[in-house]
Amino acid sequence: MSKQMSEITRRRLVQGAGAVAGVTALGMGRAEAQAGGRVVIGTWGGDYSKLLSKNIDTPLVVPKGIECVHDIGGDSERRAKMRAEARLPRGTSDVQGLSAAQMYEMNEAGLALPIDYAKVPNSKNLLPQMKYPYGIGHIYSGKVILYNPKMIATPPASFADTLDPRHGAKLGIIDIQYQFTMMAAGLASGGSMTNYEPGKERLLACKKAGAKIYPTNEALAAALKTEEVGVAIMWKARAVQWQNAGIAVETVAPKEGVPMYVSGFVIPKNAPNKDGAHAWLNAMLEPAAQEAFAVDMGYNATVTNAKVAADTQKRIGFTAEEQKRLVDLDYGYLAKNDSALKEWWDKSFKG
Repeated sequence: MSKQMSEITRRRLVQGAGAVAGVTALGMGRAEAQAGGRVVIGTWGGDYSKLLSKNIDTPLVVPKGIECVHDIGGDSERRAKMRAEARLPRGTSDVQGLSAAQMYEMNEAGLALPIDYAKVPNSKNLLPQMKYPYGIGHIYSGKVILYNPKMIATPPASFADTLDPRHGAKLGIIDIQYQFTMMAAGLASGGSMTNYEPGKERLLACKKAGAKIYPTNEALAAALKTEEVGVAIMWKARAVQWQNAGIAVETVAPKEGVPMYVSGFVIPKNAPNKDGAHAWLNAMLEPAAQEAFAVDMGYNATVTNAKVAADTQKRIGFTAEEQKRLVDLDYGYLAKNDSALKEWWDKSFKG
């Protein structure tokens, strides 16, 4: 990550003086009534940062007199920063965007502030699975199979069908998704959510057969668009985005199970503006914000009162039968084994 990217990206959002002056504590949650000043949001860059501004910051938080600033960087760098700042009485961020596995990791490290749900009144509508003691789920999707019908005659029905050497160079694999690729390969090879080892031989066979490794999600999208590859595994939400962009892919919920991906936020224990952080999290759960992310990013809402159009929900969600195959990750296993998984991936698979 470049120095420029690691520095706080100051997007001083335009604040109408009249709107700010008109804000009162009437009808607000306790955190909203007390919050003010600036909230620094640690987040990934690109579309996600832009959509946080579009759907949460600008319409819902700035009018309450709170300035929103994005600290953009990869999650590994931001987690490292949280660890480095732990000894300081005041850190540099108020909320940090992480996957559910990473939220678990930060909590286990003693770096996450317990959420005061009394300050997040919209949490009454949270799906139970998204209400962590140390964080809140923002959006979720599941890992599915993507394939181009023109290139792959028989639709894959499973991870085993997908991560198969017979596809040769038609198979695309994403470097930054090493955890989930190893998870899928493990499930395809008789492993489990707490044992990815059986999948290693499968992945090595795929690479030997010509499978292509791409550094990012966006790089895989480009390869799918040019038909350099025709089959991969990816979050269903991303598949919907790519379909919207004209990329010819269909999706299948794998029969071994559909691992869930939850993206959410934690509050560092030494956050400078804890009330502002809770107010921002409450705005994140507003139905309008959740509905907008479903449309803009193809991710499922984490609150029950979001009203997503039926045609959109059909594309981004899962059928009743597919929902039975949704499986959550074992965050303890990932936290304990992540370093070893990454080492094997870099040295034995990529190398």
